[in-house]
Amino acid sequence: MASQVFARKALLPTGWATDVVIGISADGDIERVEQGATRAPGMAEVEIMVPALTNLHSHAFQRAMAGLAEVAGPSADSFWTWRDRMYRCVASMTPDDIETVALYLQIELLKGGFGHLVEFHYQHHDGTGTPYANPAETSLRQFEAAKQSGISLTLLPVFYAQSDFGGVPPVAGQRPFLHDVEGYLRLMETVRARAAEDGQLAGCAIHSLRAATPEQMRAILAELPEAAPIHIHVAEQMREVEASLAWSGRRPVEWLLDEMPVDARWCLIHATHLTDTEITRMAQSGAVAGLCPATEANLGDGIFEARDFLAQGGRFGVGTDSHVATSVAEELRLLEYSQRLRDRARNCLAAGEGSSTGRRLLDGALAGGHQAAGLSAAGLQVGAPASWLALDPEHPFLATAQDDALIDRWIFALGDRAIRDVTVRGRKVIENGRHALDEQIAPRFAAVLRKIQS
Repeated sequence: MASQVFARKALLPTGWATDVVIGISADGDIERVEQGATRAPGMAEVEIMVPALTNLHSHAFQRAMAGLAEVAGPSADSFWTWRDRMYRCVASMTPDDIETVALYLQIELLKGGFGHLVEFHYQHHDGTGTPYANPAETSLRQFEAAKQSGISLTLLPVFYAQSDFGGVPPVAGQRPFLHDVEGYLRLMETVRARAAEDGQLAGCAIHSLRAATPEQMRAILAELPEAAPIHIHVAEQMREVEASLAWSGRRPVEWLLDEMPVDARWCLIHATHLTDTEITRMAQSGAVAGLCPATEANLGDGIFEARDFLAQGGRFGVGTDSHVATSVAEELRLLEYSQRLRDRARNCLAAGEGSSTGRRLLDGALAGGHQAAGLSAAGLQVGAPASWLALDPEHPFLATAQDDALIDRWIFALGDRAIRDVTVRGRKVIENGRHALDEQIAPRFAAVLRKIQS
């Protein structure tokens, strides 16, 4: 691990700086940032350094089915018909398959500009719902994958007990996901211990208001460590909103804000369908909106009201969810484009006249993503993870751009082609667009794909 790195140009929390030395501690955090510095002999060098982002929402196993649900069925396709296809995929996967797909995905995400991953992990048991000899087997496989890929990880074991509001019993396809509260809390203890051992993080996820009763949610929240992040799917589909109204007389986000201690520890995933009042209350709560624009578009969820939410000081981050995309640039670009298509306008999420849309997106997703992951600091500053991207200074688009135009070129013109190297906690894990395990993991991943398609 390098102890010092020199950047010709670096994007710091205070803005762009030149001739920057980043000092790295033994545990991979930034311990010194010096501007206007001189490069010492032998010091590693980066031409264009920007902070790596957090992917705040991932279901790793779903990468294996990307592209398999794009054939029209006999009736109108929706999230709910896609979900049936996903259940069939889950039922066929073993722990080895789960680890293989997670490792392959993590390498893709690193290449796409993510240095930290929040894994919303609910594939706990075998296809019949039978727990493995170690009930935490599949959760521990996520840590094994991260150890090999080099990505930084926050693991969120998911509580899932019902199939719909009001405690409706689960359906057969949900059997691999299920826990009672006692079993889930034991799982959480195992995951927290392994996270501490590996220098990673852990938190809690409740799948959705459909999948847990209020009593179950309160019992789980009462046992959480004070700083643990809490994530939940909410208001992704209008059918979900309608079912919540029928059950409680309140919309999902409205109910959550009324009944649960929603604050800056919380990340509300999707939150697609909100009233003006819900937007305001959610922004005021300090919770992060976990947006997954590519998946939300793929599933036909709808468009998050990002323009109003950000205008009220709302915090957001991006994730890749079902992994039909694996790129920082693609998620941020699609977030902005969805607002443009709805409002028939341009640069909808820019901070104001003369400001860069790409920079606003990057800054917001960096801060919100790190918050949702349980990280204490974001960006290239003391106390934050020493995780960054080295953009390619030889690409014509970047060689001819300055400062925030570099970000706009990356997000709106180049995508992953802008990223040359990726460093996570002081360790270079992607070099010249390649990972050390590329040749080994590709055939293993292909074998899993053949299996689930057979």
